[in-house]
Amino acid sequence: MTSPALIINADDLGYDPAVTRGILRAMREGVVSSATFMVNTPFSEAAAREARGLAIGLHLNLARGLPVWSGFPRELLGEDGGFVEARASHLPANVVEAESFAQLARLAGLLGQPATHVDVHKHLHLHAGVLEGLARAAKRVGAPVRSINVEMRRTLESHGVATNAHFLGDAGAEAYWTMERFESELAALPRDGVIELMCHPGYRPETLKSGYAAQREVELETFLHPRAREVLARAGVVPADFRVLTGGS
Repeated sequence: MTSPALIINADDLGYDPAVTRGILRAMREGVVSSATFMVNTPFSEAAAREARGLAIGLHLNLARGLPVWSGFPRELLGEDGGFVEARASHLPANVVEAESFAQLARLAGLLGQPATHVDVHKHLHLHAGVLEGLARAAKRVGAPVRSINVEMRRTLESHGVATNAHFLGDAGAEAYWTMERFESELAALPRDGVIELMCHPGYRPETLKSGYAAQREVELETFLHPRAREVLARAGVVPADFRVLTGGS
């Protein structure tokens, strides 16, 4: 029986300097094999300098901060000219496509390499217009997109966009990826297709309030712990990144 392809992806690179430090440590010293990058924060440039050469995708951000696309309609933004998470469900697909393409271009410029894939902050591609616009942009550049359920997977595949076959992970009041949960989930992995394990390791944010703060440090400890490598070895898994979907390395 072949081993599954497992991508351990950390969201929120560039969100906050402490979060970024934790993600990069989890990638360089732990078992995290991929990350996604927010390109429109005050900390994006510094994060990019530290992350060059790693497997980094775009964490498309339509929930906070300023748009990257200069033509983003002002009436769809907040009073400060920034994104409003609650308005994402009303974003037209053509606007999302243009903003996605602009954020992908900024990532490539900052990192000196294209995005390995795209996912979306707060899973806002659960909204049909966001998913449609993102799928169009991803198709243009040949980037895989995270799917979190069967319906999303079908939509992406109908656009000719590569995506993961299975999805694991969540974030809530308690830290999601404890060592106990990691062991349990790895013991029951699907045996076919590409699996994404979404995680949020990091240090507590220094510059902003987040509902997922101390929880990030629990996840960081999990993915740095020597037992994490033992769990992967027992499962016969070597973590990959989204380039397994496009034939890259």
